[in-house]
This record gives sequence, C-alpha cells and structure tokens, in this order.
Amino acid sequence: MYRVDDEQRRTRLGRRHLLAPSVRTASAAAVADAVVALHATDAATVHLSVCARLTDPRAATVERALYEDVSLVRLLSMRNTLFAVSRDLAPAVDASNARAVAAKERRKLLKHLREDGNGLDERWLADTERQTLAALTARGHATGSDLSAVVPALRTKITVFPGTKQEAVQGVASRVIRVLAAEGHIRRGRPRGSWTSSQFRWTASAPWPASDPAAARAEVAGRWLHSYGPATEGDLAWWTGWGVRETRAALAAVGAEEVLLDSGAVGWTAPGDLDAEPPPEPWAALLPGLDPSAMGWTDRGFHLPADHRAALFDRAGNIGPTVWWNGRIVGGWAHRADGELVWRLLSDVGDDATQLVEAEAARLSAWLGTNRITPRFRTPLERELTA
Repeated sequence: MYRVDDEQRRTRLGRRHLLAPSVRTASAAAVADAVVALHATDAATVHLSVCARLTDPRAATVERALYEDVSLVRLLSMRNTLFAVSRDLAPAVDASNARAVAAKERRKLLKHLREDGNGLDERWLADTERQTLAALTARGHATGSDLSAVVPALRTKITVFPGTKQEAVQGVASRVIRVLAAEGHIRRGRPRGSWTSSQFRWTASAPWPASDPAAARAEVAGRWLHSYGPATEGDLAWWTGWGVRETRAALAAVGAEEVLLDSGAVGWTAPGDLDAEPPPEPWAALLPGLDPSAMGWTDRGFHLPADHRAALFDRAGNIGPTVWWNGRIVGGWAHRADGELVWRLLSDVGDDATQLVEAEAARLSAWLGTNRITPRFRTPLERELTA
C-alpha cells in the first residue's frame, strides 16, 4: 500500500489550506473552498480564518463576501454546527447535511410545542412562520427583536422539558427563527455593531433547490479529501457527522484511494492524488479558535503534539487560538482588553521560526485595529494569557 508520511500531510496542509504566504489568495470564497467550510459558530472566526489566508487581510473583504455579493453563505450543517461555505458548494452542503439538520430542528420545536400543553401545533407554527416571513420581506432586514415587535406570536412563551430538572420557560422567537434559517427561508445579514458581533439582522431568502443527498455527499467527500486527505474514514465521518454507511458510500462513490499513514492507520486520498508535493517556504500562522486547519480531523496527531491538548482545548473539545509553524501547532495566542496581542510557544521552534511568528502576530494586530477578539469557547492558555 502506498505510504504518505506525516511530513507530507503537513506540507499539504500548508499549501492546500493557503497558509504559506506564497499560496495565499485575494478571495474570501476561495479560502472557504480551500478548507471546504469555515466554522461560523463564533462570528469573528470566519473573518479571522479568512484573513489569515488573504494576501491583503481586511475585514471588509469578508463582509463583502457575506453580505454584498453573497459569495459566502452560512448554513447549519455538519455536526449541527454553523458553517460558512462558498455559494458554489452550498447546494451540496445543503443536500448532504443541512436538510437533515433542518428536519431535526423542526421536529424538536414541534415536540416542545406539544409538550407545552397549550394547544400550539403545526398549524400555529405554520401561521407564525408565514407572519414572520411577511414581516421580514416588508422590512427588508430585521433582528429577532424587531420581528418579535411586529409578530405577536413570536412573543409566545412555552415551558420546555416540563417535569424535569431542565424545566424552563422560554420564548419561541429564537427557535422559530432558527428553523426558518435552517430551512433556508431566511439568512443572516449584517450584524448589529462590528463584524465580531453575533447579533445578526435577518434577510428573506430562498431555499436551495433539492438535489440527491448521495450525490451531494460524494461531492462534499471529494472536496474534503482534496483539502484534508490523506485522512481516515473516521476523520471524514466525524467532520461531516455522517454515519458509517453514508461515509463509506461517499468514499466509494468518489473513487477514494487507500494509503498507509505513519500512525499505522489506513487513510484515503482523492483519486489520483498520490504524488508528493514539495514543501512551501517556511511559514507561521496565528489561527483563531475553531479554525478548520485545527478542526478538520478527529485524529490530529500529525500536527498536534499530545502534550499541547490540555492548554489549547476546552472541555467540550473546542480548540482555541493557535500558533502554527510549518504545519504543526506550536502554541497559542490571545487578545487582551487593552488591544495587546500576546502569544506563547509550547514547542521549541528556534529563532528563525520565532521571528516569523512575531511577524505574523504583527500582521494580525495591524488589520485588527481597534477590534477586540474574545473567543466564544475559551481555553486554559487563552484565559491565562489574558489574565
């Protein structure tokens, strides 16, 4: 069996994830395609991940892609997580993941409505959705609070998890809006405040045309293998949230080829993608929490030393801001309230590497300007650096 060593995997990561300076791009959508999908749970992560890979990093470039030409779109998709993907890939992500997630969200909301015991049912929800979409279409864009002010049904309170320790009274507005967004009837527009804010305005949109889920999974798998391969079946199943049967069918449909990894595991590559690539120039990167280059695999041993995990991950498995050197995670960084960007190396990488890290830190600090970054999921090292 053909063998692909860890050094070649790190080389591919640097090149294919556009992290080495010589392969950076001017396009936010090109960045998204290079990593397949950008984590968008934390609003700032999309901007930070893209700008780390742009030749001329500017938040305005990302905002233009998200809100003006809409070449980037947010979808609740893989692992029931919010991602930003290119408009070209969105239909495949919708069919392979997002539609199933949306159906689950609708079932969950209807279950809460029934358990509330006040006669709220499918007809009530359908009527509330119609009123919400009509109000949003009339206004052009609106926040959840704006919509609740003009759609009385959105101000309804329900009791969730009645009779359990988790029993609580909650408003339905955020749940109804979440379902409408998951189904593609509305999308997130510009937030209130700066690009670091998650208080989005909403805009009416049209769902993506229906397509065959199996074909869509094959397309997503092929893209993922090009960006993250060679990688294991388990890596792909974890990243997508698919079951074993779906994952294996997608690998077969795309014609994936088996290789042997340094770990001893069997990996998969895109068909014909076996030739070794030359390493790029030495590179350093400061990537945000949940960046795709850190979250693309369940087995990260080829780029993450085991003794760094405790400092860089929270208890739920979310990675914080990281410092990279030539395809390895070698430290972490943080942004203090006074605007100082601080970082710490957890590996000894030498003077030349340290100078490149310093240059990347200066590059990041320059385009951030007066904005302040506090990750949504805070990790031990990030907290320590900002204490």
